[in-house]
Amino acid sequence: MEIRQVGIIGAGQMGNGIAHVFALAGYDVLLTDISQDALDGARSTITRNLDRQVSRGTIDAGARDAALGRIASTLKLPDLGASDLVIEAATERETVKQAIFEDLVPHLKPETILTSNTSSISITRLAARTDRPEKFMGFHFMNPVPVMQLVELIRGIATDGPTFDACLAVVERLGKTASTAEDFPAFIVNRILIPMINEAVYALYEGVGNVRSIDTSMKLGANHPMGPLELADFIGLDTCLAIMNVLHDGLADTKYRPCPLLVKYVEAGWLGRKTKRGFYDYRGDEPVPTR
Repeated sequence: MEIRQVGIIGAGQMGNGIAHVFALAGYDVLLTDISQDALDGARSTITRNLDRQVSRGTIDAGARDAALGRIASTLKLPDLGASDLVIEAATERETVKQAIFEDLVPHLKPETILTSNTSSISITRLAARTDRPEKFMGFHFMNPVPVMQLVELIRGIATDGPTFDACLAVVERLGKTASTAEDFPAFIVNRILIPMINEAVYALYEGVGNVRSIDTSMKLGANHPMGPLELADFIGLDTCLAIMNVLHDGLADTKYRPCPLLVKYVEAGWLGRKTKRGFYDYRGDEPVPTR
């Protein structure tokens, strides 16, 4: 099956980035969200990011304009019914994703491939709630999508070969690199990354070091481009907690217990950069540690 029309569900940070790279690679994109403000914001973000690429010389103005011309938006989920490939990039909550697929499936072509950008939820379980588990996959982009080169491809237990091959070909056309992960909680990247972040929060919680010393230690001592607490703020502390809960529930191992301090920050609504406060306070000119 040739993939030309791509439907993307969710116009947030991940959804607009996915729309950006697909349109730039020549796909026709239809982006949907429940909020017109989110769709308008996504358009502005994509335009700004494409302009940045033009200014850096990575693309020319013609490519930018062509990409923007390939992106349409809608508030109506059924409008995605004509898509050859659908990528769900909604909130990282299983009940939300299930409800989206339940509403969408009756409008899809029989051959449409369904995928989820979930960073941790079982692909097999999501697929089982649709009419096409053999045409369902995990299609996990890294954030920020236009910059990061990796895409995790996750097969559910029922995913067939042609579906996997079609998604692999898409990744290659995007100019990115695919890694294949089995359908276990949090897959590869977040199975390793998020527990490291959780352990950094434990180090903070137990007084081993403060925010600044923990981040500096990992940047200069392990050559990480961002410290783990700074990275947690960038990802979103609610997302980090959700993934730790998936690991803890799915693998039943105490080493995946979310740190109580991470829980407390999320309960306070201090979710990182998107709320202006997390392990750093972003309301001033420079980020200031909150502990």
